[in-house]
Amino acid sequence: MSEEHGPDPAAIERVAGIIDSAERVVVLTGAGISTDSGIPDFRGPNGVWTRNPAAEKASTLQHYLNDPDVRRGAWQTRLTSPAWGAQPNDGHRALVQLERRGKLHVLVTQNIDELHQRAGNSPTKVVEVHGTMHRYMCWGCSDEGPMGVMLDRVRAGEADPACMTCGGVIKSATISFGQSLVPEVIDRALQSAEEADVLLAVGSSLQVYPAANMVPRAHAAGATVVIVNGEPTKMDGLADVLLLGSTSTILPAICG
Repeated sequence: MSEEHGPDPAAIERVAGIIDSAERVVVLTGAGISTDSGIPDFRGPNGVWTRNPAAEKASTLQHYLNDPDVRRGAWQTRLTSPAWGAQPNDGHRALVQLERRGKLHVLVTQNIDELHQRAGNSPTKVVEVHGTMHRYMCWGCSDEGPMGVMLDRVRAGEADPACMTCGGVIKSATISFGQSLVPEVIDRALQSAEEADVLLAVGSSLQVYPAANMVPRAHAAGATVVIVNGEPTKMDGLADVLLLGSTSTILPAICG
């Protein structure tokens, strides 16, 4: 199987049958599901960090909090992010169809773009392990609100807008490297993997933990593990079926 030619049609048919028979499909999505919406991933061949390793600094909490230059650069990156104009693609819509069929148990996403909700998945089904770029939060007093408020201040000339309440550092409501995850969110994600009869890992490099632990947990619990990705992952050996290719092409074919 290669990304160029797509997966074997027999493998597609097999996974469609597995999903047809399933009662609790748990989905884990990563950046790869949103690349066809024009949002670049991080670690792929054309990923943000692959092309510009310095950009990873802005995603590291210590650098972001302590270096005003990093924050100023991060605000300009946020301002021009292609995610603001991105629309859900056929891969996102296929997961909505999975929910409408009553198959979707939980949709865990490592993405911060909210495209699953915009596509039509119920927010109660979506678990955002890394938060959302659509809101801001103050590191000092925990004030939060819509990101658009802060972006308007940047457009008006504030290179590094501070909290209007306490003067603290403002960041997006996303989980940076070095920042603690929300225990309740991670617990729900990992618990859902153990409840699945099918785990569908989509568009994820499966290198970022603890979300990546969903794959071995589901495998150990007896779930059928299906990995759909543009490139091989280090967890491919745990997959019952591996589908290499475009997620926006494969998901509609297997989700019905």
